[in-house]
Amino acid sequence: MKREIMTTADGSTTIHIPEWNEQYHSKHGAIQEAYHVFIKTGFNHFPKEISPIKILEIGFGTGLNALITSLEAKNQDRNVEYCGVEGYPVSLQEMSQLNYATALDHASAEVYFQNIHEGDWEENFEVHDQFQLIKQEKMFDEIENRNEFDLIYFDAFGARVQPELWDVAMFQKMYEALKENGILVTYSAKGSVRRALQEVGYTVERLEGPPGKREMLRATKGNL
Repeated sequence: MKREIMTTADGSTTIHIPEWNEQYHSKHGAIQEAYHVFIKTGFNHFPKEISPIKILEIGFGTGLNALITSLEAKNQDRNVEYCGVEGYPVSLQEMSQLNYATALDHASAEVYFQNIHEGDWEENFEVHDQFQLIKQEKMFDEIENRNEFDLIYFDAFGARVQPELWDVAMFQKMYEALKENGILVTYSAKGSVRRALQEVGYTVERLEGPPGKREMLRATKGNL
């Protein structure tokens, strides 16, 4: 499918798919959404004593969530082991048109972003000394991890265009991949998504959403 670079409301770019009228990140602000959903309500939810924190990202996409997490790992002096899963990797040419390094206005952002995208797929490598990354090219239903991750960034395309990624079977896989008391955070707040998470056994919280969204969801494996 055709993919186009577009600028979101906070000045940061994302990729737009005209055929689906869908973006990789919120048109209301790619960076703002990423920080709110995945750092504020996910990464920062864990005490600093948990080290390394093991993260699974569903929908590696542009690498923005990995980039901001790598920056926060350094800022907060935390160790991270990060696994990004993507069925259809974005090309290096497309990556070169994204402005995250300059939009984030951080001295190390450009180097980290280059490291993230120049590292080989299917191989563990170091983005910096506190951030280990492996990028895996596969379909989400091929994930077979068990009790491995503290945190899941669930950043798949929306249920409107890919409903099969938001059903009970998928969230069961995510549940099995999490450690006890691990959490899954997602930008979605759809009633069908919340009910599917609850059916699997998560404890689900509705939280304030990022710009442009009233609510989002955080789901915990176990009781709060």
